[in-house]
Amino acid sequence: MYEEWGGAAAAGVVAGLGWVAGRLVMVIANDATVKAGAFFPMTAKKVLRAQTIAMENRIPTIYLVDSSGVFLPLQEDVFPDQDDFGRIFRNNAVMSAKGIPQITAIMGMCVAGGAYLPVMTDHVLMTEGSGLFLAGPALVQAAIGQKYSAEELGGATMHAEISGTVDFKEPNDHLCLARLRSLVSRLGHGPVAPFDRAAFDLHRDAPKFAPQDLYALLDPDPAKGAGNSYDIHEVIARLLDRSQFDEYKPDYGKTVVCGYGRIGGFAVGIVANQKTHQTHTSQTGEKRVEFGGVIYAESAEKAARFIMDCNQTLIPLIFLHDVNGFMVGRDAEWSGIIRAGAQMVSAVANSTVPKITVILGGSFGAGHYAMCGKAYDPRFLFAWPTARYAVMSGASAASTLVEIKIRQLERGGKQLSEEEKSQVFASIKASYDEQTDCRYAAARLWVDAIIDPAKTRDVLLTALKAAALNPKVERFNPGVIQT
Repeated sequence: MYEEWGGAAAAGVVAGLGWVAGRLVMVIANDATVKAGAFFPMTAKKVLRAQTIAMENRIPTIYLVDSSGVFLPLQEDVFPDQDDFGRIFRNNAVMSAKGIPQITAIMGMCVAGGAYLPVMTDHVLMTEGSGLFLAGPALVQAAIGQKYSAEELGGATMHAEISGTVDFKEPNDHLCLARLRSLVSRLGHGPVAPFDRAAFDLHRDAPKFAPQDLYALLDPDPAKGAGNSYDIHEVIARLLDRSQFDEYKPDYGKTVVCGYGRIGGFAVGIVANQKTHQTHTSQTGEKRVEFGGVIYAESAEKAARFIMDCNQTLIPLIFLHDVNGFMVGRDAEWSGIIRAGAQMVSAVANSTVPKITVILGGSFGAGHYAMCGKAYDPRFLFAWPTARYAVMSGASAASTLVEIKIRQLERGGKQLSEEEKSQVFASIKASYDEQTDCRYAAARLWVDAIIDPAKTRDVLLTALKAAALNPKVERFNPGVIQT
């Protein structure tokens, strides 16, 4: 992204969860090697997403600040809107009001908007040689004709001795980080969440199957991704403690697998797409084959009920996506697929227990929504490198758009040769495949992280530990459910 401006690696900010002095924290750090830590549009969105995760899970947050403020050539996309740069400071205030600890270490020059964030947090540390000012020396001289050095205008000594803005002045980065760790080690512990967690032993309760087996399940070729066929139980067995899974209604609505298990001792509910074809017997006794990765009416009804049960019993939900969408056609419509899909979407939307989403393969159309896509407030959304994320697959989209293009030209009296049709198809498919790539999605924050499939269990355990920091679970009210 931002190639016309020389690029902006990782949007100039590094953010993620880690452990400091034995405490799980969110770290948000400006990268001054990228445009002096300036805020691009995606920089602001990335910081806001990190803050949202911290707020939803009550995670102590550390800011390592070294920023020149807004990237001026793109200020119209950074500065004014509700979810732009200013929202960061609003979130600082809201997080403080919620009792979420925030500690800032100023470790470089912080100018203009970059100067506000540190002072909006609970504790401010600053290293000697750093700067903190609303306007730097050059701008001050241009604006009011006064000439001051950076140290005189906003150095660590001035802020420690004269303005009183910083709480701790440190001689260098090393000692600043040591002080920061010391402060984190003294943070109090709030009430615990109501989610059940059994005693857990890392070796005794490990899954029975090697996580590296997951590499062989999905073909990384996007052209073959939609056709991946595997038993989702193989994935679940490599995520749950002792590979123990209490499956819910295993013989009904079999293209969505639901059930209970534990990860690191935490009780969890699993909602996952089954990628192998299944047989189903209708109420009239007719047998049919149901396609793997497709949500049928019975599957949606089962999932909706299971999601409501997990909310009733305060069990966090984990969604494992590899979904092509809802079934279409006359039989599907007669079975009430729209009504059943609405049940599932409503249950997901109103769910109040923590929801964690992992996209394994495809995540297309309304199936993405029903499986707790980004719009449905998952606490975390992860993706495997094999993930594909769009309203439909590249091949399906290209076929549809080529057909539309042909009809448009035919109405104008033009005919496309087979070679021209192939060229149009290839061009549209290439563009669509690029946009469905999980790296494209991650660059735009549609997913929080691309993870190693073999480390999925570890990532989910960290997410569950984070979710357990927030003791508050709102009352579940599903609203009007279509029946």
